[in-house]
This record gives sequence, structure tokens and C-alpha cells, in this order.
Amino acid sequence: MAGFEELSVRGYDEFVKAVEQHKGKLVFAYFSGSKNEAGESWCPDCVKAEPVVRKQMKNLPEGSVFIYCQVGERPYWKDPSNEFRKNLKLTGVPTLLKCGTPRKLVEEDCMKEDLVEMLFAED
Repeated sequence: MAGFEELSVRGYDEFVKAVEQHKGKLVFAYFSGSKNEAGESWCPDCVKAEPVVRKQMKNLPEGSVFIYCQVGERPYWKDPSNEFRKNLKLTGVPTLLKCGTPRKLVEEDCMKEDLVEMLFAED
């Protein structure tokens, strides 16, 4: 039994709501290009990084929250004024973020097991 809670959200508003509902808890967020009906993301790096991140989720701290957030379709993501870029200062997907801290992994770094493990395991 995993000692963390996992949520899946779509879009900025759902993400903000999920974070607010878990105030006071350690929250990690994984931002990925949205998936189609077949469960495939338009973002090739997201497709490569997701299994690495999922494998390392065993290192999530007890009682923490993991939010899987789909950022939308490619044209929305590429718009420099989208809410993820403006409000969260995201520069690329995938991004793995330790909410409330400056700690994050962007793009290729999300595919490196040791870095993902460190992000999850650091206190």
C-alpha cells in the first residue's frame, strides 16, 4: 500500500483546486502534455519520462500528494501567455515540481531516475 495519495487533473484551474485541497501536505506535481483517447500524450518527452517518474514514486514521502496534471493540447501549451507559463513559470513539459519550493526537474531531467528519486526523497 502506497503511503501517498495520487490525483489526476486536467488544466490549470483543476490543478490549483487540488493544491488548495491539500494545503499543509507535501505536494509533488508532474506536468505533462495532455493525452488523447488512446492515452497517448502529444509530448514525446512526457511519454519517455512518465515511466521513470512512476517507477520512482515508491520514494514519495509518507502522507505526501502526487498530482498528475495534463497541461492541455500542444497549441495551448506553446502559447507564452498560458496560465502554467505565466503563473507557475513552467518552461517545458514534462516538469516535476515540489510545490511550494524552488525544486523542480524539467524535460530531460525527468527521465533521469537518480534525479527523480532525489527530488522525491529530499526533505
